[in-house]
Amino acid sequence: MRPADLVTIHEIQQLKHRYLRTLDGKDWAGFREVFCADATAAYGDRLTFTGVDEIVAFMADNLGPTMITMHQVHQPEIAVDGTEATGTWSLQDRVIMTEHRLLLEGCSIYHDRYRLEGGTWRIAHTSYLRQFEHVVSMDDLPSFRLTANRFAP
Repeated sequence: MRPADLVTIHEIQQLKHRYLRTLDGKDWAGFREVFCADATAAYGDRLTFTGVDEIVAFMADNLGPTMITMHQVHQPEIAVDGTEATGTWSLQDRVIMTEHRLLLEGCSIYHDRYRLEGGTWRIAHTSYLRQFEHVVSMDDLPSFRLTANRFAP
C-alpha cells in the first residue's frame, strides 16, 4: 500500500464519520456536503434515492425531532483506485421514536463508493443491507426514561 493511499483511507474514514455525525445531529447542510451532487443511496430493499436532494430531503423529513438516532460504523475495509474508492463498514444503529414510544436497534453492512471531487472525497453511493433489526415498545420497559433529548421541542 502506498503512503498516499493511507492518507486517502484516513480521509474517507473521516468522511463516513462526518456522514453519521451530521445525520445524527440533524445538520442537514453538513449532511448534504458529504455527497456528490449525483449521489445515489439504497437503505435496505425499500428505500432508494437518486441525487443528493432526494437523499437529504428524505432524511430531513423522516428524522425530525421525534426521532433520536445513533449510528456507529466499525471495521472499515477501504480500497482506493485513483480518484475512486470503495468501502465496506459494519453499522450498529439505534433509534428512539419518542412520538411512537418505540426503540429500534439494528445491524447492517454498508457498501459505499467514494469519488474525489475538487480535492475533496465525497460519497457517490451508499447502501446497506440489514443483518437484523428489532423494535421494542417503551411501554414494555417500565424503567425506561429518556433523561436527555437535545431535539425535544
